[in-house]
Amino acid sequence: MQDVPQFEIVLVDNDSVDGTLEIAGRFGCRVVSIPRREFRYGKALNLGIEHATGEYVAIVSGHCIPTHDHWLASLVANFSDETVAGVYGRQVPLPDSDAVDKRDLWTTFGVERRVQRTEHFFHNANSMIRRDVWQELPFDDELNGVEDRDWALKMVERGYTIVYEPLAAVHHHHGIHQTGDPKRAERVVRVIEMINAKPRPRRGASKRKSVI
Repeated sequence: MQDVPQFEIVLVDNDSVDGTLEIAGRFGCRVVSIPRREFRYGKALNLGIEHATGEYVAIVSGHCIPTHDHWLASLVANFSDETVAGVYGRQVPLPDSDAVDKRDLWTTFGVERRVQRTEHFFHNANSMIRRDVWQELPFDDELNGVEDRDWALKMVERGYTIVYEPLAAVHHHHGIHQTGDPKRAERVVRVIEMINAKPRPRRGASKRKSVI
């Protein structure tokens, strides 16, 4: 349960066979599907957000669980600043998580809140974005990973800020590097190299008048 009075749940299903759809149906979730052969992280996120109706959209991976009832409220509170495009929260390991995963999560997600005006680290396993900003610039449909950092980079270039909010914490089943999986590392590196190779406009080039 969450202490935010009203919210909807949109589940993006990727050909699951583990009873996910049955459970979602019992709890009244809105379900949208993307075939496994078409799956890319950016595309799946955009599909889910298209079917959401709220002003702010929380994004949480299927293997992440909020640690307390104030998770949603802790994310939403940051949007009182209209320059904030997105907020990402803390990720903490489970007691039986691998030691490598525990190290990675504890090292990456600390206890201090940060307002990022140039730094573009962002993580969609536990985040919330402003819907009107997403409509202005959705996630890149073609990126199969690191779509969150690509989006955040584009946001800070437009004069928005990204916030890290440690109070909005979730348990993450595995670390952000998935116990050092070399294939995942290769995929992530390819995407980051592609992002870094793109020419970038100067910061603050957005025409959005509300951004100072």
